[in-house]
Amino acid sequence: MQYQEVETQVELEKLLKSSADISHYAFQSVDFTPFEERVAQISFHECLFMGCELSDQIKRQVGAENFIFPTFEAPYLIYPNKLYTRQTIFNDYVLGQPGSYEETYDKQVYDHFIKTNFLKESIRETLGRSLHDHSIADAMNDMLARFDEKKVVGIMGGHSLPRTHPMYKKVAYVARLLTQKGYLMISGGGPGGMEATHLGAWFADKELGALDEAIKTLEVAPSYKDEAWLDTAMQVLDQYPASIYESLGIPTWLYGHEPPTPFATHIAKFFDNSIREDTILTSAKGGLIFAPGSAGTIQEIFQDATQNHYLTLGYSSPMVFFGKDYWIKERPIYPLLKKMSIEDKYKNLLLSIADEEAEIVKALAAFYDPE
Repeated sequence: MQYQEVETQVELEKLLKSSADISHYAFQSVDFTPFEERVAQISFHECLFMGCELSDQIKRQVGAENFIFPTFEAPYLIYPNKLYTRQTIFNDYVLGQPGSYEETYDKQVYDHFIKTNFLKESIRETLGRSLHDHSIADAMNDMLARFDEKKVVGIMGGHSLPRTHPMYKKVAYVARLLTQKGYLMISGGGPGGMEATHLGAWFADKELGALDEAIKTLEVAPSYKDEAWLDTAMQVLDQYPASIYESLGIPTWLYGHEPPTPFATHIAKFFDNSIREDTILTSAKGGLIFAPGSAGTIQEIFQDATQNHYLTLGYSSPMVFFGKDYWIKERPIYPLLKKMSIEDKYKNLLLSIADEEAEIVKALAAFYDPE
């Protein structure tokens, strides 16, 4: 049975006014207490109440024929009903004070994660993380449903790519171009090539010169290990506080020592990295661009190749390698996959390799509109 979701007070109030018999609804992190009198006049059947504020009277009323999932104390939201943003995940960050990151939601949750990571026997903790990740996945799917699935493109690349490296700018440029052409850019949501992806998307509605100036500001702290890494990003966002475009970052607290990039307009942060990895690959149905990276990126290449080989999503999507010298000479993954594809060891692979942004845009456009 398909459940209809209610995730805001406005949606709840509208529903309560429109019907006296409510069946197969999922209520997520909404407060019922202001509507107790109206709720008393309504029959609920087979509904889910996840982390909702319910008075004792409402609990007694809905308890028999419905499912109440209670929340419990934790430093993170058990049932987030929307994706994170830089404002919510970096909630107490103060521009110009890098040390204030310690007080943010992101860092507090990471500290808790590290403290409890080895308490695998704590069913309460593992349950809380699983419920959180389920809610984040649900919110992410709601967002992705607004986009043409073949116009969702991911860029995979190393977290260690410094802001001063020429490839950082090239990734930002290609993300800007694709965003301007209506693509939703997604990445692992961290530093390096991932940050460059969202930086480019953020500046898609601005002059190219503004992006170049922003990169100069960021180059003061080239690595996420630099104390000013997050603060320089916040400086850029303070100067350019709005964008008409969206992008989706999908980071994990498993790598919480790498703060998520604040340039992503939507942040789907997970506890479980295996879910997060698969989510990135399966969401980018318009194709994946592989910028230079090491172990993690190489792992993702073969995960994506397997997914395309088996047509897991019903069709194969482009695998575009960004940087010929890197992927042919330094990390010869491209010729290996090409050879295995010719030998029919891998099937259905749509492989290409490029050095220039325009070539990448052309390869993805040909997949979206083969005519």
